[in-house]
Amino acid sequence: MNPLFGTRFKSARLRTGLSLQDLAVRLENKITRQALHRYEKGEVTPNSEMIGLLCEIMGVRPDYFFRDTRIELGALEYRKLQNLSARDENRIIEQAREYLSRYLELEEILGLENHFVNPLKDFGVVASFEDVCRAAGRVREQWGLGNSAVVNIAGFLEDMHVKVVEIDIDTHFNGMQTWVNDSLPVVAYNKNLRGKPDRIRFTLLHELGHLLLQFGDINEKQKEILCHQFAGAVLMPETVLKEKLGAHRNRLSMQELGALKKQYGISMQAIVRRAVECEIVSEYFARQFFKMIEDMGWKSREPVAYEGVECSYRFDQLLFRAIAEEQISLSKAAALKNMRLAEFHELCMTVA
Repeated sequence: MNPLFGTRFKSARLRTGLSLQDLAVRLENKITRQALHRYEKGEVTPNSEMIGLLCEIMGVRPDYFFRDTRIELGALEYRKLQNLSARDENRIIEQAREYLSRYLELEEILGLENHFVNPLKDFGVVASFEDVCRAAGRVREQWGLGNSAVVNIAGFLEDMHVKVVEIDIDTHFNGMQTWVNDSLPVVAYNKNLRGKPDRIRFTLLHELGHLLLQFGDINEKQKEILCHQFAGAVLMPETVLKEKLGAHRNRLSMQELGALKKQYGISMQAIVRRAVECEIVSEYFARQFFKMIEDMGWKSREPVAYEGVECSYRFDQLLFRAIAEEQISLSKAAALKNMRLAEFHELCMTVA
């Protein structure tokens, strides 16, 4: 019996979205579905040739099957996953689990510890827009942000010991959040949002809101609204918004909204919604604005782009640090990066 192999084999299969029968077909029926099932139960461990074939199909390195993950994911926000198929849901969960297992192993090799300090600890229950604004202000204060624009939300969150996971899935999924091993906060976003960095920023902060805020007796829709408001308030504090736009306006121009988007990395639509919440413009103006956005086909891709980069480089930085300090070999680094050794050599040359 090899329960570790069985667990890792099942995780790799779910991560790639394959059923046992799908996998047998991809293997050109060199092995039956029933035999694969025995692998998954840990009753049989395949030989090196079969492991090589499985690695090719499931996009993992051989050591993947023998690495103890020690990753316990907390309760997931199934409101985000409820419209997905069970297969896609499993792909998302296992991608997150697999990446985090490599990440935490790398930190362990370097002797690093995760000391996340919740900036909203003892803040109290959040049930209104005013509560959300105070909570966002507390986060900015505790994390030393002042009123400045945050250049890279993903990188900044990782500096604050919040793990950021990129999920590669071609389906309608923006993000999710959970806790790992009951102590490490994790926010995830869809890789397919890469061309829309303002969407990534908003998604990450929205998910952070779900992690940090304590809600009163409200329904899921109200929680979503409060987390939207939290994300907007962190990206652009009310004092900044009123300084830039003025305390009261009849209308806002596309040009000034575009300029604010470029500076603060928040969508033009989110700025207008925030301006309504802060009573700078009226709901009537907002309805006209959003109708124009829809009529022009700008709802998913606005006419002005935010040109910032949303990506965390911390994993790669730690990986090259471990190599430089001779704590891991190049082959181990390639395995942690989930790449073939030749591919990793090429990456090293590119970085150099």
